[in-house]
Amino acid sequence: MWRRIILYRFQIDRVVRVPLFVALAVSAAVVLLVVCFLVLESADALRAIGPWRFVSDASWHPTRFADTGQFNLMPIVWGTLWVTVGAVLVAAPLAFLMALYLYFFAAPRRARAVRSLLGLLAGIPSVVYGLWGLTVLVPWISRWQPPGASLLAGILILALMILPTIALLTDAAFQATPKASADAAAAAGLSRWGALRAVVWPPARSGVVAALVLGTGRALGETMAVLMVCGNVVRTPSSLFDPIRTLTANIALEMAYAMDLHRSALFVTGLMLAVAVGVMVLLASLLKERDPYAA
Repeated sequence: MWRRIILYRFQIDRVVRVPLFVALAVSAAVVLLVVCFLVLESADALRAIGPWRFVSDASWHPTRFADTGQFNLMPIVWGTLWVTVGAVLVAAPLAFLMALYLYFFAAPRRARAVRSLLGLLAGIPSVVYGLWGLTVLVPWISRWQPPGASLLAGILILALMILPTIALLTDAAFQATPKASADAAAAAGLSRWGALRAVVWPPARSGVVAALVLGTGRALGETMAVLMVCGNVVRTPSSLFDPIRTLTANIALEMAYAMDLHRSALFVTGLMLAVAVGVMVLLASLLKERDPYAA
């Protein structure tokens, strides 16, 4: 009988393993093909223009020809960097506090309601956030400091967009530690912060890092919302109220009419985004490997 049960389980495992392996192989192949496509489409610009001109030209005024165009992407890179970092710095502490509230203080019914609300906010399309920002947030900032469409507007919109995602994933990481363990630590004389530091945080650390990486990736790759509220001016921002253009918005605005080297240069911006996301994922993986509590 036991031999029959073991054989049955082995057959089930083998049946399940094959489609899971196929799904993994297809996913990896799609990612590899996307990266290869970006490299191939960027090759003409990298060969004719050279990587150095993407950081040294006077400005971004691409044309069909390498000798008459200007291809400096650094103002757009800085705009992308500042709006992403600013959004994460605003959203991450708020999301962490919300996750703490859900874990330590909220009653079960209230916690379920808050999680449902966060899930609803995370599922709202980005163009809706952009429309709200364009009609409400930008005029409000304009009354304070014109023109309104600015780095600050982009930071606030992106922070609102990534806040639910980071909060839900951080809460899920905290839930990996049973509430009874935190209660036992409190009964032993630890404060809530002591229980968080000694009991809850160590096993949740890798999950919180994953939440930050995913939130940062969404902020880095967002297009419509920042396109609608940031002003789309190619310049290095010197204050929160300066209009900016991001890499994603640059692709969306110019790809429809781009030709030849201009089109290839836009693929260089896409390749830069892919490399940035890959570096973030690699760093998160290295941190997880060094975490003794990571599964």
